[in-house]
Order: sequence, then C-alpha cells, then structure tokens
Amino acid sequence: MANATLKSHNQPPRKVRLVTDLVKGKKVPAALLALEHLPRRASEPVQKLIESAAANAKSAGKNVDELTVKSILVENAGMTKKYMPRAFGRASAIRRRKSRVIVTLA
Repeated sequence: MANATLKSHNQPPRKVRLVTDLVKGKKVPAALLALEHLPRRASEPVQKLIESAAANAKSAGKNVDELTVKSILVENAGMTKKYMPRAFGRASAIRRRKSRVIVTLA
C-alpha cells in the first residue's frame, strides 16, 4: 500500500468529490488518463496526488502498473471567512471552503 495526502486545496470538498468518484477502483494508468482529459479544476491536483502515491509505491519496490486506487477520501479542511458589505449597513459572510484529499493505492 502507498499513501499520499493533499493537506489544503482551495476548493470545496463537494466539487472535489465529483472528480475523485470518477477514479475510485481504477488502475493507476487508467485513472491518470481519465483525469488528464477531464475539464474540471480539481482534476490536476488529484492527478498529481495519484502520481505522488505511485512514486511512493515505486520507491517501495512495487510495480505501478498493477496498482489500483483502493480509496480516495475527501474531507473538509476548514474554511476562510470574510465579510462583504451589503445594503442598509449589513454584512454577509463569505465562506471559502478547503479540502483535504487522501489517496491509498493497493
């Protein structure tokens, strides 16, 4: 098993899960090919993360072409809060959500 973690990605977990659900259970070369042609912003960081996990597996002496994406977990990594002025002297909150992505190859 090989792991890799993306600790803080500036995109909501809900949008990142749309990308990660596409590659769960696929072989590593097939997952990288699918992410290469996907027109979503989260596809490039997820692709780099899978390549990093594959490099960790290669350094441990495993064949990368036989590995599959066993699990890919997307969780909340906090948020940045700021306020926008609105009418009548009010303020509304703006919450910029962040994601944490953990990949396990087996």
